[in-house]
Amino acid sequence: MINKLFDSVEAAVADIHDGATILIGGFGLAGMPAELIDALIAHGARDLTIVNNNAGNGETGLAALLKAKRVRKIICSFPRQVDSYVFDSLYHAGEIELELVPQGNLAERIRAAGAGIGGFFTRTAYGTPLAEGKETRIIDGQGYVFESPIHADFALIKADTADRWGNLTYRKTARNFGPIMAMAAKCAIVQVSRVVELGEMDPEHIVTPGLFVKRVVKVGAAGASAENANAA
Repeated sequence: MINKLFDSVEAAVADIHDGATILIGGFGLAGMPAELIDALIAHGARDLTIVNNNAGNGETGLAALLKAKRVRKIICSFPRQVDSYVFDSLYHAGEIELELVPQGNLAERIRAAGAGIGGFFTRTAYGTPLAEGKETRIIDGQGYVFESPIHADFALIKADTADRWGNLTYRKTARNFGPIMAMAAKCAIVQVSRVVELGEMDPEHIVTPGLFVKRVVKVGAAGASAENANAA
């Protein structure tokens, strides 16, 4: 019997190893898997490469992981929001490496990994410092930069509803990077607010099929309330 449900967030992240590359869902606070991140901090894995849209807010979630100095490198598109002071401090002290990627390129590089695409050419960043060291071509008179896929060992994702097979639905903007991150990681770990019986989810409404999900853990209502506020 296929059953991807885990009893706790601690059990779900227990085998994340030092040096792992981890995709973390979320657009700011919307869709951020805060409980899984907290469990990862408690677990103790370090020297991590984190892929996320931004570089953490305040001192919770991803920012807390950075503050614990578990992250060697972050790949993101928006590291300098108003409350990114944890990242700012680490970066200016030379304690974290940054790979800055335009947001559309970031999403497509993750999607390319999940789709089995070896890379793609894009006009974004051509002729800028972000293109330095990358292959470029002139296609139909326009300059293009070659971007490689972003593969990961693990993905930490927040969804709304799951069944024991790992089929997922999301809530509004909390969906953001979750579906493509699930496809791009060797092991997608998902926290949800609700678990339903097989057959209760309308197949037409399922966004991420269970094929791409390895582990599901239900978290408390407090996390769901926070997401509802940020996704609305």
